[in-house]
Amino acid sequence: MTGRALITDVQNTWCPGCGNFSLQHTLKNILTEMENEGRSLDNVVLVSGIGCHAKMADYLNINSFYSLHGRTIPVATGIRLANPDLTVICCCGDGDCYAEGLDHLIFAAKRNIDITVLVHNNRVYGLTTGQYTPTSPLGFRGKSTPTGTAEFPLNPIELMLASGATYVARGYTKKMDQLKTLIRNGIAHRGFAFVDVLQICATFFPAADYYTPRVYDLADHDPASFDRACAKAREWDYNSDARIPLGLFYQATFPGFDERMATQGMAAELREKAIRDLLESRI
Repeated sequence: MTGRALITDVQNTWCPGCGNFSLQHTLKNILTEMENEGRSLDNVVLVSGIGCHAKMADYLNINSFYSLHGRTIPVATGIRLANPDLTVICCCGDGDCYAEGLDHLIFAAKRNIDITVLVHNNRVYGLTTGQYTPTSPLGFRGKSTPTGTAEFPLNPIELMLASGATYVARGYTKKMDQLKTLIRNGIAHRGFAFVDVLQICATFFPAADYYTPRVYDLADHDPASFDRACAKAREWDYNSDARIPLGLFYQATFPGFDERMATQGMAAELREKAIRDLLESRI
């Protein structure tokens, strides 16, 4: 049994059918497991941005921080570096993370910051009632593009592989068991863990009928192969009728930013000691 009620009594304002409910209960189940294993949830911090996804900070009874739009990752980075004993989870939206916060996402992957980033990718700005985002499909008709967007969507999996992320995965809110495994393993991963979650926006982009018949599991894929991961990442370009791979694309072991910073700090201390010893020897 857990020591606390993980779902708060704050009034939930997500739309009926929203994929955020699946993510909320997936995180609740993971946190329950962690606590049952003897881990204190006081050492878990959830950072959210601005958007429908961000209400997760209101609805889960753990330490949380509401950041500015697109600024979840720098806040999470600061928390993680200030206290390496904390488990830091970012909940971001596709607009929040792939538009306003894209530079932070890329550099966190490049540095291999030891945080877990969950992108609630509903491919639309839902909170502001339906504008297109960087992952909206070509031709998407929304409040800001009534005749359809002329932009091709970016490919987050390919982008993260190119940026140096050491754990890259894609989940789907209608496959909760797999999603739980991907997120739990991402939290356990030492380094930058990225999970792009195909999340249904029931009001402004109800894409379940498109996703469900096309998704498949990466059952025979070797996540240690970077080249295979890149090939799988390009398999679905958001605009075709291609099948959509779900699962772990890539995982590698590589020193994290906090580890390298600690090593540099130790080296600096040794240099300073050597200089002090040299100066003292000359007195």
